Amino acid sequence: MWRSAASNIISLLVAVLLLAGGIGITAKSLYSSGGPLETAICVRIPVGSSFSVISEELEKKGALQSAWFFRVGVRYQDKDTELKAGSFLIPAFSTMEEISNIITKGGANTCGTEIIYGVGVVSTSIRVRELNPKTSKLEEKFVFKSDQKKPPAFSSFVSDKSTRRRIVIAEGATSWRIVQALNEITYLAGDIKEIPQEGSLAPNSYEFGEKDSRSTILKRMSIKQDGILQKAWQSKLDNLPLKTPEEALILASIIEKKTGIQSERQIIASVFINRLRKGMPLQTDPTVIYGITKGQKILGRGLRQSELRKDTPWNTYLRGGLPPTPIANPGEESIFAALNPENTDFIFFVADGTGGHAFATNLRDHNKNVANWRAIENNKKN
Repeated sequence: MWRSAASNIISLLVAVLLLAGGIGITAKSLYSSGGPLETAICVRIPVGSSFSVISEELEKKGALQSAWFFRVGVRYQDKDTELKAGSFLIPAFSTMEEISNIITKGGANTCGTEIIYGVGVVSTSIRVRELNPKTSKLEEKFVFKSDQKKPPAFSSFVSDKSTRRRIVIAEGATSWRIVQALNEITYLAGDIKEIPQEGSLAPNSYEFGEKDSRSTILKRMSIKQDGILQKAWQSKLDNLPLKTPEEALILASIIEKKTGIQSERQIIASVFINRLRKGMPLQTDPTVIYGITKGQKILGRGLRQSELRKDTPWNTYLRGGLPPTPIANPGEESIFAALNPENTDFIFFVADGTGGHAFATNLRDHNKNVANWRAIENNKKN
């Protein structure tokens, strides 16, 4: 009889185990199957939030079949203590498992708002954009210049800790201009004691947070520019009249100020390289302007004859070779062009009226190109 009882107990245990296994398989399937969310949503998780609160919010927004079941699954994955603050995009039909991975991975915000400080050569523009979960596209809220009155809503975006912040430096901006822009971002910490060396900051996009200081952002720019320069130096053509990476940076800054057209950079580089090889002065206006402004203001007019005749270390009409320093912060393409110029015989160039330039190998052809340019200018005035 005891054998019969034992057999029944074993059968019951097997049945329980099979049932538990079936429930486990069903639960796992539910946790990893597509969710009910029909349209992507943006979920903001404040600092100090709990899985309990966030799961209830996700259920209300239609992203979860069950907030309770979601919490059980998260706990089973040992992620119940890994919730990250930020704004995260939850795609349509995301599984519970995918949602748990999104909100525990952290990193840069994938939705919400962002503030972009666009540092140009002349001024800084501030743009606020917000991601629309329905279209997965960033929509512009407003744009204004740093010297204009801030929209009333701007402070709320700044105070929102989930807002992404970026500073975007344009090619050709001077170090003084970049420092000025950083100082205008009043909530950044730390004073900048001296202007970084001209040319030492890489034009690029830099994301920063509340804990970043002005000096740490500048350091990132400097490290990036040094890396770009060293990489470009390794790829340089042989027999260039450039002895050091610093000289390449100087030439790159001149190229940057002379053209914004990518296809022209290596051709313009060839003109200056050819002039250096021949011992001809570079004769370029941007260097003369830098001798006047030191990169700390915009001249805003044409050069006067008296300024062209004034001897400064940057006057490449009066002095041969390269000026003593860069005249702006060049981008990667201009640095590459300075070290990899086209193989041409050009020694002159002038604007052609289309935004580009006309090139010449001799003074006679150059004078014709200059005459054409002056005619275009006169037609614009008339």
